[in-house]
Amino acid sequence: MCKECGCGETNGNTRLQFTVEGYTEELAKEVEKALFGLPGVLFVHIHAHDGETTVDYAPKKTKLMDILGVFQKRGLEAQL
Repeated sequence: MCKECGCGETNGNTRLQFTVEGYTEELAKEVEKALFGLPGVLFVHIHAHDGETTVDYAPKKTKLMDILGVFQKRGLEAQL
């Protein structure tokens, strides 16, 4: 675990698993990069072919609305 920011800490992190329709391979890569650009996002895995998306993040650093905003800006809707 990083002493500076707490990344890798297991307590307090949240895992979201949901489906997003409309991914292309390029769009999935763009979304992944944008999500990793948010503070506290520790893990992102996207299956572009079926929309399965997993995000691990620290809610003390990033709000759920910030994560959902990444999808909304690209015309995608996360089905939580």
